[in-house]
Amino acid sequence: MYLAISIIIMALVTYLLRVIPLACFKKKIENKYVKSFLYYVPYAVLSCMTFPAIFYSTNNTYTAIIGTSVALGASFFKLKLIYVVIITVCIVFGFSFIFY
Repeated sequence: MYLAISIIIMALVTYLLRVIPLACFKKKIENKYVKSFLYYVPYAVLSCMTFPAIFYSTNNTYTAIIGTSVALGASFFKLKLIYVVIITVCIVFGFSFIFY
């Protein structure tokens, strides 16, 4: 019973979060500050959800910090995503033997 109620509440909240903006904003948003804010919201939310998980992805905080640093460094040089992932995984795998 608890599971069914939880699923119904989650479905209602998800539905309302998508319907309320459609019901409230009938006209096109033309304010450049609001449009700029709404443009960056998905990136900010994705970062906030992903970044803490990085530090729990390995059993050791040191390897997570090294992996994050390597990924940021590799992406700073505008490498393709697949190269950033491969380099980071290899470095973290190598350092996991040192810190265990």
